[in-house]
Amino acid sequence: MGGGEIVLIIFVFLLLFGAKAIPDIARTLGKAMREFQKATNEIKREINESGGGIGDDLNDIRSTIRNARNDIQDGVRKHTGDITKGIEDIKSGVTKETDNLSSTITNATTTNTDAKSDFNI
Repeated sequence: MGGGEIVLIIFVFLLLFGAKAIPDIARTLGKAMREFQKATNEIKREINESGGGIGDDLNDIRSTIRNARNDIQDGVRKHTGDITKGIEDIKSGVTKETDNLSSTITNATTTNTDAKSDFNI
């Protein structure tokens, strides 16, 4: 708005309401603006207060998810450890049986060689 427009608006107000009514109108507008500002500040305050609760809720959710993830990881590690131990036990058993079988074959070969030499084959 330019200066000329403001002067025109003031002139129209003077014509419509008179010089005595303008201070009352200005006072009423000032009160209305203050009430509007109070209401706006109250709404902002309520939003900020309720927003803080949302942050706490989000932190609780993050903590719950973190704990669940850790529990799952611990469970997987435990079961993986059990499986690894089982595989190691099987490997050890297979190695032992392979060694026994190898020893048996060696003994049988040695016995067979001795038997051949006894008969000069």
